[in-house]
Amino acid sequence: MVGDLIDFWSLRKGGRWPAGHGRVLKSLLAKAKQGVRVIYIPGNHDEVARDYLGLLVGGVELVAEYEHHTADGRRFLVTHGDELDSAVKCGGWLTGMFGDWMYDVLLFANRWTNRLRRRLNYPYWSLANFLKPRIGQAAAYIARFEAAAAREARHRGFDGVICGHIHQAALRDIGGVCYANDGDWIESCTALVEHRDGRLEVLHWVDETARCRVWTAPAAAEPEVEPEAA
Repeated sequence: MVGDLIDFWSLRKGGRWPAGHGRVLKSLLAKAKQGVRVIYIPGNHDEVARDYLGLLVGGVELVAEYEHHTADGRRFLVTHGDELDSAVKCGGWLTGMFGDWMYDVLLFANRWTNRLRRRLNYPYWSLANFLKPRIGQAAAYIARFEAAAAREARHRGFDGVICGHIHQAALRDIGGVCYANDGDWIESCTALVEHRDGRLEVLHWVDETARCRVWTAPAAAEPEVEPEAA
C-alpha cells in the first residue's frame, strides 16, 4: 500500500469515518494475521504513521519505501511519491489548491454527481479525473511529477517505479523506465496489479464491475445440462 490509507488531514478538519472504512482496515489486518505479507508505505496524508517506520503493527510492515521484484525479473522502486514534490517545479499550486479547499470542492461535486448518475442508472464517473488533465497547470504538474519519478528510479538503477500521491493512475514507459501509478480509491477507483507472468495492469473498478455483469448474466440464462457419464 503506497500511502494515504487514512486521510488524517480530513479527519482533523472534522471529516467523517464511515463504518465501511473500518471494515477495510479490519480486512487488511485479517489478511496480515492469516499470513499474507502486507507492506504499508505511509504518505503525506497519513504521515503520522512515519513515526513507526521499521515496526510491525498488527502484522503490517511499515517502511519508508520498498524494492519490489516482479515475476519477470524487473526491479521496482515502490514509494508514495510526496518526497518528489520538492523536485517538481510549480508543484505547490496542485498540492495547495487541489490538496486543500479546491480538492474538497471537487470531491463534494464528484459525490453528488455520482448520486445523480446512480439514480439515472449510469455508471460511476470521476469528475476530478476528468478536470485535472484539462487544467493546464494541473496537467503540467502531473507530467513533471511522472518525469521526476522515472528520473529518480533511473538514477537509482531501478527498472521502474510504483507510486501514488497524485491521484492519477498511469502505466507507461518514460525514457526506458516503467512508470506505474495506482491512482486512488476515492475519485478514480483504480488499483495496480501484477499478473503471474510479471505483467502490470491498472484495473478500473467501473470496468471490472461491468465485466462481472457481462460474465454473470449469460450464466443465469443458460439451461442446466446433465453431465454425461464417464
